[in-house]
Amino acid sequence: MFGIELATAAFLPAAFIAMLAGLLSFLSPCVLPIVPPYLAYMTGVGVNGLKTGERSAVLPALFFVLGLSTVFLIMGFAASAFGRAFLQYQDLLSKGAGVVVMIMGLHFLHVFRIPILDQEARLDTGQQGGGALGAYVLGLAFAFGWTPCIGPQLGMILSLAAAGGELSRGTALLAVYALGLGIPFLLAAIFIKHAVGVMNRVKPYLKTIERIMGLLLLVVGLMLLTGAFSAFSYWLLETFPALATLG
Repeated sequence: MFGIELATAAFLPAAFIAMLAGLLSFLSPCVLPIVPPYLAYMTGVGVNGLKTGERSAVLPALFFVLGLSTVFLIMGFAASAFGRAFLQYQDLLSKGAGVVVMIMGLHFLHVFRIPILDQEARLDTGQQGGGALGAYVLGLAFAFGWTPCIGPQLGMILSLAAAGGELSRGTALLAVYALGLGIPFLLAAIFIKHAVGVMNRVKPYLKTIERIMGLLLLVVGLMLLTGAFSAFSYWLLETFPALATLG
């Protein structure tokens, strides 16, 4: 029972990190600038057409998010299954994952650059304005094609999922990440006229956002390396006993 309580307490900070990582992924230099063009591509009208209400991008955006969420959920399940299969080496896996996550954090901070993480393998569905199905396929392509770009953030969450070793919690962790990335995309589609202006104002700060992501990766990597997540989970249970009822 205590193991379940501890797992529940460990999930809460991990879920917060996953949500924040999803949001920062949306604000990253390789995602934010392409949001309006992607919405226009999926609806078959120009960005100006979206702003004037010529066609709504909400339904295509919803199916796009469902497409990328499908891939992330499968990744979360696979990472959790891997962690569970090698449960006896969980401590070693966590430390190894911590080192990798910290290296990716240093990449974001421009201490050094990892060339593959600067690449984008964009996939084209070949269906301009293809409706809901085309948007869903485009979401699948986005999740796979932008993996080099959002790989550090995604790798961090997959590391947390694998370290937990619980299939349901690991999958839920990737669902939270998908929400952090997908909800802003949906809001951009709903309020496209205002969203374009907001995105233009955010663009000058993309490098700062990238460095914030780097700091987050460093902190999470250090916590994985030192076992601080477990210590923090114990502290949460001792400070907030009600968390034991959530398991």
